[in-house]
Amino acid sequence: MKLRDTISLSTRMFKTRKMRTFLTILGVGVGIGTVLFLVSLGYGLQNVVLSKITTADSLLSLDVTPGISSAINLSQDNVSTIGKMAHVSEVSPMANYSAQLTIEQLTGDGLVYAVNPSFFRLGGIIPQRGKVLQSDEGYEAVISSAAAKLFNLDADRVLGKEIGLSLFMPKGTAQEGNEEVGVIKRNEKYRIVGVIEDDTTSYVFVPMKTLGDLNISTYNQLKVKVESSQFTDAVRTAIIDQGFIVSSLSDTIDQANKIFSIVQIVLSLFGLVALIVSAIGMFNTMTIALLERINEIGIMRAIGASKVDILVLFLLESLMMGLLGGIMGITVGYLGGELANVGINILAKNFGGQSLNLFYRPVWFIGFIMIFSGMVGLLTGVYPARKAAKINPLDALRYK
Repeated sequence: MKLRDTISLSTRMFKTRKMRTFLTILGVGVGIGTVLFLVSLGYGLQNVVLSKITTADSLLSLDVTPGISSAINLSQDNVSTIGKMAHVSEVSPMANYSAQLTIEQLTGDGLVYAVNPSFFRLGGIIPQRGKVLQSDEGYEAVISSAAAKLFNLDADRVLGKEIGLSLFMPKGTAQEGNEEVGVIKRNEKYRIVGVIEDDTTSYVFVPMKTLGDLNISTYNQLKVKVESSQFTDAVRTAIIDQGFIVSSLSDTIDQANKIFSIVQIVLSLFGLVALIVSAIGMFNTMTIALLERINEIGIMRAIGASKVDILVLFLLESLMMGLLGGIMGITVGYLGGELANVGINILAKNFGGQSLNLFYRPVWFIGFIMIFSGMVGLLTGVYPARKAAKINPLDALRYK
């Protein structure tokens, strides 16, 4: 039998049994669409979470903090030594102090982080509103949302306001051996240019150079950027050997990716339940088609069609229904995701949240869905196809 004739015969049921064929394809489409909807939700949530905590530079950065022993601290000499290590491309220190924060007539307790502008880039710190520090000399500040709430201000209203600082800094050692702390009130006020989403701790970032008269010589944290991810472990080991504690955002990302992989597998399993139900429906359709066409199979065998021709005829028919179900499933899953995303964003805006794209569909996954739907169609047609190929032509002609 010619391929053209095989294709013509395999597509005939789309004309003779329109409603049944459409419902079968729709069933497969709903199953495929459910899988796409749930898995794309998993990928979307993963992208939303990771985009909030990562930048390209932050994935190459190491967080260095002083060791457990008080004898080991991040002095300027240690910072210089780390900066000169092989495969270290950039170093950005941070010193933090307890302080009193003042906006207009209100004063509250918080922390002051003295940093260079590069600290934000290396730390993957992205502001909720406004911008991060652009200059290391301007009197600008970036505060947390918790600090804004401390003064009964939201993220939008606090931008542009001036904040005053009174730092609690060590000034010597008392006779009892305890460190004395003095209050240093800064005459200069800082204009707030950005707000970081953090409702747990009240803090403010200021340029380190604006505190240059305080002669900062020790730091609480260091961001160390390596040249490439392949050197991360080597640089980490070298810094740990000096007695410092080293962590990396990439470690957190790896853990988050593992968790999201499990979430995606669980969501896929839920979608597979719907796909199995639709596959059973497709198997039932192909079995009924076999029973309806037994006489037709007998005639084709009688006029010269081989067992292979009958086998290919049924397999091609089931494959086409599977592929059409995949196309419909991608359409259903995509539209369902877009509608759900619109609805969620409307609710988010009504409650004062930000709009997000909660669904992400990798191109490779769309291709996998198409191949998978074709395989589902093909497998559900294997039994009816083999059954049809084994039918005796004489028995098929006598079948009623």
